[in-house]
Amino acid sequence: MRQCALHRLRWLLGTLLWPAFACAQGSLSGVVQDSVTHEPLAFASVFLANTTLGVTTTEQGQFEFPKVPAGTYDVVGSYVGYRLAKQAVVVGAAPQQLTLRLAPTANKLSEVVVRPNPNRASDYQKFTELFLGRSTFSAQCRIRNPDDVLVDYDADANELTASAINFVQVDNQALGYRIKYYGLHFTTNFTQQVITFYGQPVFEEMTPRNARQQRRWEANRATAYHGSLTHFLKSVHDGDMQAEGFLAQRLRIIPNPRFARADSLRHQLLQERLGVAFTKAEQDSIARWVKVPRAFSMLYTKPRPLDSLRRMSADGAHVWLRFVDNLQVSYLREGPDPRYQVRTALPTNAPFPPADRQVSQLVLMVPEIEIQPNGQLTNPLAVFTDEYWGFEKMGEFLPVNYLPPAPAAPSPPTR
Repeated sequence: MRQCALHRLRWLLGTLLWPAFACAQGSLSGVVQDSVTHEPLAFASVFLANTTLGVTTTEQGQFEFPKVPAGTYDVVGSYVGYRLAKQAVVVGAAPQQLTLRLAPTANKLSEVVVRPNPNRASDYQKFTELFLGRSTFSAQCRIRNPDDVLVDYDADANELTASAINFVQVDNQALGYRIKYYGLHFTTNFTQQVITFYGQPVFEEMTPRNARQQRRWEANRATAYHGSLTHFLKSVHDGDMQAEGFLAQRLRIIPNPRFARADSLRHQLLQERLGVAFTKAEQDSIARWVKVPRAFSMLYTKPRPLDSLRRMSADGAHVWLRFVDNLQVSYLREGPDPRYQVRTALPTNAPFPPADRQVSQLVLMVPEIEIQPNGQLTNPLAVFTDEYWGFEKMGEFLPVNYLPPAPAAPSPPTR
């Protein structure tokens, strides 16, 4: 789910399991217990990760989700003084029951390591910018428990990491969601120019001040959905990519063989002259080497046919995403956010995208990955996103059980 000096950072967002929503529904119930004593834990929080579905256990530690869309879920349990517990379940027509056992947190002073961090404020600021994003919607997001966020910068690895004592609470006033992001694992490697963060978030609908604010939230949610990665993947799954306003094109990245040699020579000279001033000739040589592009890009202007992007099972029940090289995806029905600046991982010879559309890049890290009916991947870590999808982050983050509004019915002809 990506900005830095070289203008590219990629991101991943979510858990390893995403529900596959369908018309069928099932029930899910169970009990939350102490893993040592097996005593029930009253008033523990239980939720289905990445959804708005969450409940609190009874005094007997019991919980129930009476109506759950069929699919695969991470069921997560949380309780003060206990470690987070999660269990993957498949919800179908038959009722499902499970037991979540939470392990007590060991509070041992010997396990606590304290080390000074004089750059804590600046490190936290970098984290919030990269985690929340820089879009118009992201500007309306706030982390409500900053003291619970642990941020660390490793200068040797040039890497920024963040985690949370329990969860990170983000209030998104643009979309009307309060997000509790449990088990956050956030990493930014500035050398590799990659952002990765994932965990088990739960969404809560915020209470609007009035009907006007509710209408604004609903409109913003639809804006966040349309043109998103989820929207694109669902259109591939359903076979209506073009009708939904997407254009997919093959993008081939060809490594420049001169770059490896130039980069090697540059580092060699830097090592040899460490602490010694460069001559004018050496400065000119380094300047030329820095300009050597890593790679060249070739964008095939012909739209990719749907069958080149997906594979379907014989019965049509399963759809897998697959394609060769990289994929450039344009959403033609909406321009980019006013705050968006073109920052791309493409080589320097790549043309700038048109300003009237949202242009993203999709990189598949495995030969193929299954797309669920709601547009989610069975493993979201199987793809990298860049360009516009890399720009969108928590400001545009929607629960997977969000359903966009149905298209308005055409008006009857007048006589």
